[in-house]
Amino acid sequence: MSSAPAAPFGRLLTAMATAFTADGSLDLESTQRVAKHLVANGHDGLVVSGTTGESPTTTIEEDGEILAAVRAAVGPDVHLVAGIGTNDTKTSVQLAEQAKQQGADGVLLVTPYYNKPGQKGILQHFRTVVDAAGLPVMIYDIPGRTGSQIALESYEEMRSWSPVVAVKDAVGDFVRGHRIMQMGYSVYSGDDALNLGWLAYGASGFVSVVGHAAGNDFRAMLDAWFGDDPRSATQIFSRLLPAMDAMMGVPNYGATTAKAALELLGVLDNRTVRSPLVALDDDEVADLRVGLEASGLL
Repeated sequence: MSSAPAAPFGRLLTAMATAFTADGSLDLESTQRVAKHLVANGHDGLVVSGTTGESPTTTIEEDGEILAAVRAAVGPDVHLVAGIGTNDTKTSVQLAEQAKQQGADGVLLVTPYYNKPGQKGILQHFRTVVDAAGLPVMIYDIPGRTGSQIALESYEEMRSWSPVVAVKDAVGDFVRGHRIMQMGYSVYSGDDALNLGWLAYGASGFVSVVGHAAGNDFRAMLDAWFGDDPRSATQIFSRLLPAMDAMMGVPNYGATTAKAALELLGVLDNRTVRSPLVALDDDEVADLRVGLEASGLL
């Protein structure tokens, strides 16, 4: 492990689901149960109120309640990263200030979505929010959802911003990602299907979705890789492919499949999501079960 890259937010994080009651209200007790499940299954960090936490549908007040509840559930030793990225700088500043007050260890800052600012606008947004946060920052680059990709020149610009220490990469370009590492950033895989490949290019760890069901397995994969046993890491990755296909390779994936998996595992008692998402139907849950069973997770 002495040669392992720095991991400022831990090695295994999952962008955890936010639990709701059957009528769509916030369920803090069940959200705490999800957090405890993840920590008991290999995680040393959690991302709260990310996309998989359905942050576009939760209020600023709810995000604060979620963060406080998760911190109370997992204690002080688990890295907590608060999702604060929106397409409105003022709102992201409020979320950043709240995250610091509620005891987050860092923040996840995604590129503004839908309004598609240019690189100058992206940097202006990031600079304002980074200054407000007063916490270590993980930039989240996922052009498939935001419509914008962060240019390498923008990463060069941010090199001098000391709070910006890491990148969650869902661009999927390994060579580009390695260049970002060479600038001094810690890069985390933001796409479970690419986790093994990212390790080969020098990634620090994962920010997962499949980790809701496969935490111990991803932890074993990381330990094998950084323990100079790439064959075992590859074997674990291969075994998990059916689960990854079932959770990430279907049209209605993300929070929907994460919650259905947690329901199958007995962690949640429902799979309710907020509109415009639609919960998996029984046939989709049956397909998910097949994938999880094929990977030995059920």
